[in-house]
Amino acid sequence: MTWLVTGGAGYIGAHVVRAMVASGHDVVVLDDLSTGDAARLPAGVPLITGSTLERPLLDATLREHAVTGVLHIAAKKQVGESVQEPLRYYRENVEGLRVVLEAAAEAGVRSFLFSSSAAVYGMPDVELVTEDTPCEPMSPYGETKLVGEWLVRAVGRAHGIGTVSLRYFNVAGAATAELGDPGVFNLIPMVFERLDAGEPPRIFGDDYPTPDGTCVRDYIHVADVAEAHVAAVRRLTDAADGSTDLVLNIGRGEGVSVREILDAISEVTGLDATGVVTPRRAGDPARVVASADRIARELGWKARFDVSDMITSAWSAWRSRR
Repeated sequence: MTWLVTGGAGYIGAHVVRAMVASGHDVVVLDDLSTGDAARLPAGVPLITGSTLERPLLDATLREHAVTGVLHIAAKKQVGESVQEPLRYYRENVEGLRVVLEAAAEAGVRSFLFSSSAAVYGMPDVELVTEDTPCEPMSPYGETKLVGEWLVRAVGRAHGIGTVSLRYFNVAGAATAELGDPGVFNLIPMVFERLDAGEPPRIFGDDYPTPDGTCVRDYIHVADVAEAHVAAVRRLTDAADGSTDLVLNIGRGEGVSVREILDAISEVTGLDATGVVTPRRAGDPARVVASADRIARELGWKARFDVSDMITSAWSAWRSRR
């Protein structure tokens, strides 16, 4: 069984590809390399350079590599950018997914795994976010992920394709230094960038209804995210009759505040990451923490790494590029 991984040369995608190969799966990668890097891929993994919007390229890839399962990670993923460029995000994330699904269905693919996001929930007012928590996305990015889940489920049911959608929470860390996240869009790399510049990290608001007044999030190591994909692939492979129809959170079920992250960064790096308080950012919910019960029950998966592991590995990757 060969799996096509779209976006497989990106930060998360490359971790997933390596975990898939380590588990004995045959993999082919499709990536436009807009944010991906071919050097991240293990030796021997074929790379097809191109877009998910290129139907002839998809058809040829599915046929020539005898693909029987698709793992769709390719997407634009910056919330703020999506607000400024909604048409681009809907084209890349929704139309790109539609083209991949259409090609997969016509090629007789029997398994489809979709990379979704906790952004589908918006600002949930609950202690733990379950998969049944109402979805009210607050950005075009979150909307495209929710629409994507609907589309994946509908196509799966119509064509007898087993489907799993995985909702990532706050992904961090690196399995190895060369696989670190090169972007500076999430809290931990944003703090590293400020420390390198000799500037205090920014805390966007300290008056939230949380124990220390700063936002609380569920951070998950990217290596754990990769293993969750392997577990989902195993489930889809074992039930190749198209009966699988799951939407699952990927999180640790543990909330960590911004101040707690800064304290942990100070401990790992030996630098002062105390931070300076600035005004709140529009749309930031006070607390978003996953319930990971369903994924444990359905896939037998549980996160192994803690926040210290994430920061230590992320810092090592960050320093290796400097």
